[in-house]
Order: sequence, then structure tokens, then C-alpha cells
Amino acid sequence: MKRALAPAALALALLCVSAASATADPVGTVTGQTAAKQLRKGLPYTWTGTTAKAYLTFMKIKPAASMAGYSRDLFPHWRDADTWGWPEAPNDACDTRNAALYRYGRNVQMSSTCTKLTGTWIDPYGSPSQIFDSTSDMDGDHMVPLAAAWRKGAGAWDVTKRTQFANDPLNVVIAWDRMNSSKGDSDPSQWKPQNKAAWCLYGVRWIAVSKKYGLPLNSQAEKDALKTMLATC
Repeated sequence: MKRALAPAALALALLCVSAASATADPVGTVTGQTAAKQLRKGLPYTWTGTTAKAYLTFMKIKPAASMAGYSRDLFPHWRDADTWGWPEAPNDACDTRNAALYRYGRNVQMSSTCTKLTGTWIDPYGSPSQIFDSTSDMDGDHMVPLAAAWRKGAGAWDVTKRTQFANDPLNVVIAWDRMNSSKGDSDPSQWKPQNKAAWCLYGVRWIAVSKKYGLPLNSQAEKDALKTMLATC
């Protein structure tokens, strides 16, 4: 005789089924090197491992600022893409997230209002390097996270500069949502991509964003971590 599930157990089971169905399975894999090339998109070719190593030498280390007063809402994000430096093509109705999904995707199609995007996307961070075919699995990742920028002095910026930072094509990439969640607001001393083939371009891009916005390092550990990543270039 089968025993009926208690209400609490039944609710938990249904929750687990719902969570599982909300997460799509990857549809393929690529090499780590291929996945790492995603981080080259939108990065000026003047930025190389050599360029980043040279700038890192001169980056100042300043203690992290207090997080008092911080809110993501102070960094207006996913705004009109072409206002903040993204190409108008193929659709000038895109917000920053959807413009990034177009840039980093393959065979991307969209509605006339730049919604309902379809295509495939490669996650640059995880290992193995996986391909996904649902935008619900992909996040817009701020290379230098918003909270990390706050610790580096963004609390003193005006709203225009914070909006530029949060929507900058240099600072926004597309990654698997699980990798983005694991990264959180960490700096490279606290989190690195599982895909070691991506370390070089991740370090280069972190430093490129830092230079553009005059951001310091917050610790010697952060500097050492970037050196480690750039050593793979």
C-alpha cells in the first residue's frame, strides 16, 4: 500500500520539479579556447595581455570603501542600448541586455521590438564549456560588478557615470546564469572562471574596465590574482 505524501513533503517535491523544469539543459559543448573567445567580443584590440600587464604595474591599491548606501538601483542598468554605446544594428529598440545577447549569440533572431530572442549562446566561464539555446539560462554579467565598483569609489560618481558603467559594452558580457551567480560581486582574488582558458581575456577585460573608469585595486591579493590570470596570456 502506497502512503500519501504529507502536505509539506508534497510541496517540496513540487518545488523541486518546478525548479528543474525552469532550468534548460545545455545543447552542446565547445572547447575552452572557443568559449574564451567570447570575452574578446567588444574588447578593443589595443587591449592585449601585454597591454594589461603594463597597466597593472601602475594600478594603485586602495582599501575597499564602505558599502553603506549601496543599491543596484543607483546604477540604472539594462537601459536603451545605443544611447550607451552599443551598435544600433540590427535593432535600435534593444536594451543593453538584449543587445548583449545579440552580440554574444549565434544565429540570433528577435522581434521588431528586440524581444523574444532565439539563438544559441556559449558560456565563457564554466568547465566544461557549454552551449545553451534559451535566454533564460543566460545573464548579463558586469565584468567588474556594480558592488565591486562601489567598493572602488563609484559611490562618489554621479548618476550619468554610474549608468554608463552599468550599460557599457566593455563591461557587459553574457554568461550562464549559474556562473554569474557564483561570481556575485567578487573580484579576481575571490573568483575566477572555471574555464582556465578564459583567464587571460578575463584579466585583460577587468583591467581595461578599471582603466576606463579610473578604478583602483582593493588589495594586493587582487593584484596577485590578476598577475596569475595574465600569466596565461
